[in-house]
Amino acid sequence: MLASAVACLVDGRGQILVPGLRTPPVPDAIRAALSAIRLGGSADDPDIDEDWGEPGLTPAERVIGGNTLEVLSLAAGNPDTPVNAIPGSAHAHCQLRFVPGTDVAGMVPAIRAQLDRNGFGMVSVEPGHLVKASRTDPGHPWVRFALASLERTEGAPPDLLPNLGGGLPNDVFTDGLGLPTIWIPHSYPACAQHAPDEHLLAPLARQALRLMAALFWDLGDYLGC
Repeated sequence: MLASAVACLVDGRGQILVPGLRTPPVPDAIRAALSAIRLGGSADDPDIDEDWGEPGLTPAERVIGGNTLEVLSLAAGNPDTPVNAIPGSAHAHCQLRFVPGTDVAGMVPAIRAQLDRNGFGMVSVEPGHLVKASRTDPGHPWVRFALASLERTEGAPPDLLPNLGGGLPNDVFTDGLGLPTIWIPHSYPACAQHAPDEHLLAPLARQALRLMAALFWDLGDYLGC
């Protein structure tokens, strides 16, 4: 019963079936920024499924500019020691990764309505921890300033991601304080982030020092410091 309830929320190809949870219209500025982003391609990268997730979006738009609903766990009874009996309860932990423009307050009501429409009124919905989505307009003057500084220093245009895919409390700056935010990461795909052998290559560290020193120099020069 629970598996069928989850299946009315997201289908077998990753497309969200709840209208209130689907990706809001992707702004033109976001599409333009993501048009230069290529996912995968390295030897250890998984293959990209072109038809996975929200239709009408590129892989980069799905990962960076779109909403995804993931089933993190689903259990009934004791999976390690099953018995010959129907379990009395089951539970699933799902995660919605969402972008700015998603109706946060309407998430739970939208799920509740979708379950009821499909005959799953007996399934309860309990919201978990929420991190608000945030984004600075790619055309913001400070974004363009930072991009120009990085390109002058490195001699090549940097990739611009309009937002990140992780849960970061960046909204305290953008929404709470009304400040534009710019994240400048210094890493590479094989850094094994959060793993026991997480590391940073020396050439990348030198590049980071060079880029950030120049950016702060340019900022001081601009402000007349």
